[in-house]
Amino acid sequence: MVYSTRYSRQMLFTPIREAGQEKLANSTVLVVGAGALGTVICNHLVRAGVGLVRLIDRDYVELSNLQRQMLFDEDDAKKAMPKAIAAKNKLEKMNSTVSVEAIVGNATNENITELIKGIDVVLDGTDNFSTRYLLNDACFKHNIPFSYGGVVSSRGMTAFFIPNETPCLRCITNEGTESGQTCDTVGVISPAVDVISSLQTTETLKFLTGNKRNLRNTLKTVDLWFNQQYDIKLSNPDPNCPTCQKNEYPALQRTAQDSEIVLCGRDTVQIHHKTGMDLEFCEKQLAKVATVQRTPFLLKATINETINLVIFTDGRVLVQGTEDPVQARTWYDRYIGS
Repeated sequence: MVYSTRYSRQMLFTPIREAGQEKLANSTVLVVGAGALGTVICNHLVRAGVGLVRLIDRDYVELSNLQRQMLFDEDDAKKAMPKAIAAKNKLEKMNSTVSVEAIVGNATNENITELIKGIDVVLDGTDNFSTRYLLNDACFKHNIPFSYGGVVSSRGMTAFFIPNETPCLRCITNEGTESGQTCDTVGVISPAVDVISSLQTTETLKFLTGNKRNLRNTLKTVDLWFNQQYDIKLSNPDPNCPTCQKNEYPALQRTAQDSEIVLCGRDTVQIHHKTGMDLEFCEKQLAKVATVQRTPFLLKATINETINLVIFTDGRVLVQGTEDPVQARTWYDRYIGS
């Protein structure tokens, strides 16, 4: 295949050349999360010419996202665009030769097998370890590399896990022992996001172009503000790991995802009891008691000064203004119904 000048500088790089570029064109990746990490990852992958980028995200664009989520603008925030759709719109303008699949929704143990079908690498653009463990378990069960990354404040960490060759995420982190710090509680600076997501993407490009010998094989931690950087060699797998050693895959064994999820640091509870929502019907009902704004993708209803309901077509409802699941369910039952 002969490539245009679009990739000429990339193909001048000896480890890639035209052969590597063709491998990228024939590659497929899944990016879970279209927030800070995910937007940078997608930007690099699409510009590099990866053939298909599948993107899933459950959230919509808000003004506070624009400081670090590079694919969005003020117009996206005003329209409350779903992040997956807004990202797809920007990415397709960057490179019309790449296929971008945008999915508005959650990655769950019920759909993860379908999401990773035909995928060469899964990249972590999430903001919580619950989803990361789900991705880790699915990747190791189906023999797909997993590019992990996380950022908070001015620091971040990343590693590239390969089934049967490296330990997995569970081997180096203990479920339930996360710091509890989030971007919404301690903040984050955009350059830290750029560094970690760029490292995630670079390892992915090495793998996809057949340059596995150059993979870093470490858990890398950086703090840009306090000038710290560590590389911890990926050790042998934990012999008691339920994922990569015992093949139990805990995140995949749950019969269903929790239907009520507190979104850490967001003052929001997500409730998912229905399989779909008719936004036009909801608008007519809620307009009697709330200020409503409807887009093709969601309906936002302002109930009072503190409580908002954000309703998605896939049946999810974000109850904003509380982190108490009981209180959130009360508002949900009152205005949405069981």
